[in-house]
Amino acid sequence: MLLLTGSWIAAQTEREKELEEVVVTKVTRRYKNKKENPAYAIMQEVWKRKRNNGLHKYKTYSFREYEKIQFDAANLDSAFMNRKVFKKLDFIFDYADSAANGALALPIFLNEAVYENIGRNEPSVRKKRTLTAQKTSGFEDNQIVTLTAKNLYKEIDIYDNTINYFDIGFQSPVSRDGFSTYHYELTDTLQVNGQEVYQIRYQPKRADVLAFQGQLYISTDHYAVVQATLRSTRKMSVNFVNGIFTELEYDNPDEETFLPKKYRTTLDLSPFSKGKNAKSLTATRSVDYTDYTFEIPLSEDDFKVKESELTTAVLKKDDSYWQAARTDSLNQTEQGIYEMLEKLEETPRFQRIVKAYETFASGYYNVGNAIDIGNIYSVYGFNEVEGHRIRLGGRTYFSQNDDWRLQGYGAYGFRDRQFKYGVEGKYMFNKVNRFTLGAGTRRDIMQLGVQLTTDDGIMSRSFASSSVFGRGENASLSSVNQTNVFAAVDPFKNFTIRADGTLQSIKSANEEGFNLYYHDTEGNLRKTVNDSHLTLSLIARPGAKYSQTGVDRYEHSTLAPTLVLKYTRGLKNLFNADYGYNKLQFMFYKPMLIGSWGKSFLNVEAGKNFDPVPLALQNVIPGNQSYSLAPNTFSQLNYYEFVADSYATGHLEHHFNGKIFSFIPLIKKLKLREVAFIRAAYGTLSEESKMINTEGFKYAAPDRNIYYEYGFGIENIGFGNLRIFRVDFNWRGNYLQNPDASRFGVKAGFQFFY
Repeated sequence: MLLLTGSWIAAQTEREKELEEVVVTKVTRRYKNKKENPAYAIMQEVWKRKRNNGLHKYKTYSFREYEKIQFDAANLDSAFMNRKVFKKLDFIFDYADSAANGALALPIFLNEAVYENIGRNEPSVRKKRTLTAQKTSGFEDNQIVTLTAKNLYKEIDIYDNTINYFDIGFQSPVSRDGFSTYHYELTDTLQVNGQEVYQIRYQPKRADVLAFQGQLYISTDHYAVVQATLRSTRKMSVNFVNGIFTELEYDNPDEETFLPKKYRTTLDLSPFSKGKNAKSLTATRSVDYTDYTFEIPLSEDDFKVKESELTTAVLKKDDSYWQAARTDSLNQTEQGIYEMLEKLEETPRFQRIVKAYETFASGYYNVGNAIDIGNIYSVYGFNEVEGHRIRLGGRTYFSQNDDWRLQGYGAYGFRDRQFKYGVEGKYMFNKVNRFTLGAGTRRDIMQLGVQLTTDDGIMSRSFASSSVFGRGENASLSSVNQTNVFAAVDPFKNFTIRADGTLQSIKSANEEGFNLYYHDTEGNLRKTVNDSHLTLSLIARPGAKYSQTGVDRYEHSTLAPTLVLKYTRGLKNLFNADYGYNKLQFMFYKPMLIGSWGKSFLNVEAGKNFDPVPLALQNVIPGNQSYSLAPNTFSQLNYYEFVADSYATGHLEHHFNGKIFSFIPLIKKLKLREVAFIRAAYGTLSEESKMINTEGFKYAAPDRNIYYEYGFGIENIGFGNLRIFRVDFNWRGNYLQNPDASRFGVKAGFQFFY
């Protein structure tokens, strides 16, 4: 019997430092019937017992989490080092290490963090994870860099049927359906950390599926996973990623309980190319779980967020703290990162490189640590009314934790020769419940009717300026003058209550091509709708994660759903408002991993106007006459083709991640991925609402049948690791007799998926 010490993972990591050099020996024996495989009986016992392991056994618990994230630039050669971009920065190569292949690996980023975790399972499940210390090499004020690092990783549970990497589902080797994906082979019985374990080697039956290869070490007494390695295959098709390697180690504080002890994941990232010697970024995250305590007294107040926990000053600790907090001391290379970054921060050329990345990622260029210029991606647009449109904007930005923000923009159309603008300010009074007040105003040309559950915020992007090319002539644009005040508060975590007061006037921006005329309550013909309304919105984001505590937060990439319940009350005669009305709306959005079959996105919306209103205030089933991809719109509908007092819509889109194409010999080499989607809408429009509008009112609701459209897309189009283009093919299912009905259409756009 072979004895493995508690430092098994550390030693294994050192030997397997170069990700591409690790080779997993193939499973040598195949079984015609899985029940003949000795590993099958062992895995059956694991499946039976898997829910008996872990923190959920205890009423209450606490533990500490030490996290370390490190980035290294890999496969650097002399030609790369001599590039002009490194002029006056060549001292950084003094901190580089030689890799096994003779190239250099340069450490460029290190983030350390300590979290305190508490939890309760009875009478109701509550969890709290508090960041108590953080140290970042040179990027304390660069939220974009730090967030990018943290977004690469997800929490891993080896017992889940599907393991989430980059919001992509990989089949777990401990999945109940694992034998349909993997070959297993019982290879030995070993001693690990003083207990006897089975060693089971596994590998996928097909190399091009989203699965792993590696080894499982399973307790012979309790059939729990003690250690595991998970390595991606060479043919894995994930954008920007050449390889994944994860090591897991679990502790056994008693004969029945197994808890996370150490996780380590190394990612080999490359934006353009794959290959053993490709210039890449090696990103490694290691997490150590210590100081477990159980059955401790916890009250409801312990789970509430305290204002002191939201002050970034408390995260800064001295060197003596970190020496005690680290489960393993930093090696010489890791210590050199802090020294190197201190020198880099004083180098103007490096500061320019970092600022360029920040600008590309956020869309804003910071000036003097006070003002952001942008959004640079909204500078140019084109529409039928304005022609070529230029938009320039900015916002105050002193740090990522600002309690207040003032932002605005100005735009000019070269065809209508009109200046447009928008400005908004907001202030957060309390970091714990995020109580915020704000106000703003804008005058702009907008494409209304492209979103059902609308955003009352002034700074939301105008759809009119986002499309350069479109299907057919779009003249259905509106001129909107709007003023808004709002208050928002989070009484619970990830739950927001927001109240808006809005005063607006809406008229056609092109009266010859788009008629918004209506009859007021006295029968007079009017061109401009005056509207005053109050809106109450309840917004829930269970499971969402955010960074920082300022008035604007950065959201981490998760599979959290979004639920919105919204009530709007129109106030007739207030500031000359023309109509009083009541509107209720609901929206649900959820991304979902469907095992090894990919990921689905579901969006459902429903609403009702309880009172008749003119077209400018009606619910419009969102169309899309552009050739661009636009989420939650109907590709084959013209703008304003369907208008409804009451409506229900649904969008279901599934990404197969190349599952089907992988069975086609020639196509699978292109690494394309398939998408399928279906969209549906139903609604009704009352005669009273029709009569408000002028004679010749041509709009109708999809009330005869449920309108639907369907299609498929091909994504992951590109070269090397840079595969960000997608093309959709859309078919209209019914209402083909409608004037100018589009039966088939093609949409395309960029899509930044892994």
